[in-house]
Order: sequence, then C-alpha cells, then structure tokens
Amino acid sequence: MSFPRLVDRRPALTPDELVEAMTPPPMFDAVRFDTYIPNPEEPSQAQAVRECAAFAARINGSGGGGSWLRGVFGRKKAAAGKQGLYLDGGFGVGKTHLLASLWHATEGRKSFGTFVEVTSLVGALGFAETVRRLSEHKLLAIDEFELDDPGDTMLVTQLIAKLTDAGVHVAATSNTLPDKLGEGRFAAADFLREIHAMSARFDVVRVDGPDYRHRGLPEAPPPMSDEELARLAEATDGSTLDDFDELCEFLAGLHASKYGRLVDGVTAVHLRGVHAAPDQDVALRLVALADRLYDRSIPVRVSGESLSSLFTEEMLHGGYRKKYLRAISRLTALSRDLAAS
Repeated sequence: MSFPRLVDRRPALTPDELVEAMTPPPMFDAVRFDTYIPNPEEPSQAQAVRECAAFAARINGSGGGGSWLRGVFGRKKAAAGKQGLYLDGGFGVGKTHLLASLWHATEGRKSFGTFVEVTSLVGALGFAETVRRLSEHKLLAIDEFELDDPGDTMLVTQLIAKLTDAGVHVAATSNTLPDKLGEGRFAAADFLREIHAMSARFDVVRVDGPDYRHRGLPEAPPPMSDEELARLAEATDGSTLDDFDELCEFLAGLHASKYGRLVDGVTAVHLRGVHAAPDQDVALRLVALADRLYDRSIPVRVSGESLSSLFTEEMLHGGYRKKYLRAISRLTALSRDLAAS
C-alpha cells in the first residue's frame, strides 16, 4: 500500500511570500508575556519577562502594546537602551515564547523568523532589497540565532548594522552569547571585529533553567517495528510515511527555507529506518527539519533507532552540540505527543 510521503512534495515560496511568512509559528499565536510561567527557582526567567516587556514598551515609544504592558509601565516612556535585545540561555527555557510575546506586544510593522529564514530572505531578495523592506519595520525578531560559517557572519553583522542604523529594533534568541558566536565552528578569531561590533548593539538578557519539555516527563517512546509504523501511519489521517535515508537525500536538494512549507498541513510524520546521521551536513538539515516540525506541533513516530540516536557522540561533543541537543529535545517532545494520543 502506498502512503503520502514528504519526498513527493514540491514546496515553493515566492519572495513576497517569504516576507509575509515572517511571523511567529502557529504554536505561538496565543503566547503573551502573561502566559509565560517563570520557574520560581530561576529568578532570571521573571527578570527576562520584565526586560522583554520594557523593550517592547521602548519600541512602542510609551507604555503601549497591550493592557498588560500599560499595567506594568503606565504611560511613562521606558528608559533608553540599545537597539538590540539578546536572550541567551539553554534550550527549553521559553526563549522563543518570550520572543514571540515581544513580537505580539510590538505595534506597527514587524517581522519574525528563524536565523535560517532571515538568511534565506536575503538570498531570495538580495541584500539591498532585504534592507529596504525590513527598514520599514519597527522590529526584526530572530529566533535560534547562530553564526555557522564566515559567509553568514559577514551577512548578518552587516544586515543588523544597516537595520539598527535605520532605527529598526532587533531581538534575538540563542544558546550562545553574542561575543562567542561561531566558536568551534570556523575561524571565529578572524571575524572578532565584526562579531564584537554586532554584539555591542545588544543588551544581553540571560534566561536560565532546565528544559521544560522534559521537566518530570518520561523519555521518548522506543522505536517501533516497520509494520507497526505503517499501520499507525495508515490509521492517522493527514500523516506521511518516509524512508529515513530517502528523506535525508531529498532534504539535500531542498533549501532549508522551504522545510516549513514542506510539512505544512501534515498531521504526523512517520520515519522508517531511523539511524544516526552519516555526516554533519545531514545532521544540520535534520536540525532544521526538527525545528519546523516543532514550530507546527507535528508529532513524530519512528522505526529503526530511537530519536536520541540521531546524532553521534562525536557530533554531540562538537561545535554544533547545542543545536543537536535542542533537536533531540524537540523531537522527543513531539514523539511523546503521539504516544500520549
């Protein structure tokens, strides 16, 4: 029996659609500052809420941006600060929740995208056109900020410089402090001037705490047999079933900016024959796919090896360690969603 497959999809996005799509993922539609529940054992979390709310108030020029903000700040204009706000912390502490809440609290034109989506926008529109369009916005929110290669370093530092000089506020989340970006990935020392110039534009806010996705929750369910996987895929309307190796090969020919469109409308993803990624390129594509699945709350079932085995020990101790751990965290949460249903 044939099943719908991700590899049979041909997602496409026009430049205009790329700009229009620069909004928080659907799972963050309803988040606001007052829906973020700080861990009482981690005071930095409550402080991060206050810092983000103050940043939104500063962007709006007053205590605007919703009744909650007005209640905190009244009509008094917030104190002046830098054009950028940088949320630094481990995975699963709610940084994306705070970033999306900031986006919702900001009045006027604004954009929200992952680091990959922002660099893809530049690739689609060109640098000058991207600057022109985003300079008309009050806020650019960048989730999962990271500098993985020299080209990205130069591109993003220049983009942030142009936008902040034009009056655009930039907020970002990352697992790495801004002046440490790129460490362990490429010759970051050769780009210290650019990295430090960019980091000087941000106020850094630390968000500490354990990964909420695994706080008191069981581990991911074990992989199932191929037969059980196919049976459940058939019983789940709107789901897909793909061979893991075939999907990895397909992703190599699809730009990461299209991974979200690839899984739009899918209710569950089933992967047959999962095993550790054979190399770093495949591993990073799987990270990007995991992020888009998590953005859309699309649960996952697998056969073969467990999702925690996606990345080798060598990968988990290398320069992309935090990305891989975030992907495992997110995929584990998604696999639990189906097991509990």
